[in-house]
Amino acid sequence: MAYVDGFVLAVPKANREAYRQLAEMAAVVFREHGALRVVETWGEDVPAGVLTSFPKAVLTTDEEDVVFSWIEWPSRAARDEGQAKVMADPRMQAPPCAAVFDSKRMIFGGFETLVDA
Repeated sequence: MAYVDGFVLAVPKANREAYRQLAEMAAVVFREHGALRVVETWGEDVPAGVLTSFPKAVLTTDEEDVVFSWIEWPSRAARDEGQAKVMADPRMQAPPCAAVFDSKRMIFGGFETLVDA
């Protein structure tokens, strides 16, 4: 079954277009290095919870929205190989992430697919 890398991050509302452009560039690189699918979503209905929530997890401010993203890979092995190639790709050496969002507040992880219906 497929392997998924998931991401949650806070992006300033004013940087929405810059983030979209950065995500489009990165998606091309990930696809060239084996990713099956790259999805970037901008929070529209993401309530702040009492105990926990997406906004609390990435410490959003009133000027930020939550971005939820995932990259689908054929397998964990394909992801490990592809991720290494992505990180070595010159287009990813100096992406302007710092100018678009605070990567220190990004949550990410790799997930084995259990159900794909």
